[in-house]
Amino acid sequence: MKVKVFDEGHEKDLETSVNDFLSSGVKVVDIKFSVSTSVFSEEQVYCFSALVMYE
Repeated sequence: MKVKVFDEGHEKDLETSVNDFLSSGVKVVDIKFSVSTSVFSEEQVYCFSALVMYE
């Protein structure tokens, strides 16, 4: 089993990255998603990430 980690600042970018990876024909075991937020100065920053476990 192998893992691939994706980390993007926008959910659509994460979707595109994961879909591009999955289109390579890997056999997916599981996918875990996570969203985190933080505040930098007066700006709210989002982090969208996914962990894909595959064979």
